Amino acid sequence: MRFELATAGRILFGPGTLKELEPIAADLGKRALIVRGRNPDHTKHLEAIIRAANINYSLFEVHGEPTIDRIDAGVKQAREIEADFVVGFGGGSMIDSAKAIAALATNPGPVLEYLEVIGKGKQLALASIPCIAIPTTAGTGAEVTRNAVLASPAHKLKVSLRSPYLLPRLAVVDPMLTRDLPRSVTASTGLDALTQLIEPYVSVRANPVTDGFCVEGMRRAAHSLRSAFENGQDLPARENMALASLLGGLSLANAGLGAVHGFASPIGGMFDAPHGAICAALLPHVMEINIRALRERAKETAVISRYDTIATLLTGSGKATAGDAIQWVHQLSKDLRIPGLRTYGVSESDVPVVVEQAAIASSMKANPIALTTEELTEILSRAM
Repeated sequence: MRFELATAGRILFGPGTLKELEPIAADLGKRALIVRGRNPDHTKHLEAIIRAANINYSLFEVHGEPTIDRIDAGVKQAREIEADFVVGFGGGSMIDSAKAIAALATNPGPVLEYLEVIGKGKQLALASIPCIAIPTTAGTGAEVTRNAVLASPAHKLKVSLRSPYLLPRLAVVDPMLTRDLPRSVTASTGLDALTQLIEPYVSVRANPVTDGFCVEGMRRAAHSLRSAFENGQDLPARENMALASLLGGLSLANAGLGAVHGFASPIGGMFDAPHGAICAALLPHVMEINIRALRERAKETAVISRYDTIATLLTGSGKATAGDAIQWVHQLSKDLRIPGLRTYGVSESDVPVVVEQAAIASSMKANPIALTTEELTEILSRAM
């Protein structure tokens, strides 16, 4: 048995932990770049904390999925202000942007040189400037992962910048920041979190440490996702989902993912669709086809029993089996009003290209069984 565990340098979790940021930020320097979304009201509290720490700061906005050009612009701004550290505040896109900007601020050349698939794939040679990751959604777990997912409109792909240097210096996970999320965002990000607990648990790289994260995270998500969706102000539910997201991030960073994320990469690059919504549409169908393929071609594998464990965790019934897990996720998707992929413009004519790209995606390598082209096509067609 061999495995590695890597995560953020420090994790602060719990309601109100954002208030603890001031002295920590003050120790990192006097100049900061804050990466945020398009709504300036969201960062008012954060900016007040940074000002109270006597830190000069500059704002950098990311609208939607971070593109290669936008990251290069952020790196330029970070260098111009001689930023001592970068703060990412928002969803996974903002946090991935902050991690990438912090890393590229110290490493020469454009981001494309360091990207897999479409770039030169160079390794980052120098440590990044410190990055503080503060998620305001409960889904991606990006605050504890060592990659940043970036979009290349020219290539119609989403690819990753990967390096241990992308791990944030500090992750502040304050569930109170998620209370005002719209229902649709709560649903899609919540199912992304659930996906990032299920896939590492059945991954070919699963290990005892991440297994514990996944089991605890699935239990909490199963208990609280519907509640968070129905009542955003339900703080215990929000807390459980924030923790589930964090545990999912820890798990995927150290055990890999699977076919859901293998599809999410090309679909996210080709269509204007939120990552969480893509994962939500795909999850029950990937589970069903994976279980069927395992029963047909790998009957002796222990992974099938892991799907039985997933069923027990999701349903709360000790008698539940893998098929019950599939039905539970199908019903959850229906209850949370998850739309099919057609909503985002995916059509039958796109299926061959998406399948071809998904088959070679890095996440697909950790899927518990190699799926055939026919099986991948079936998954995508069902998720439409």
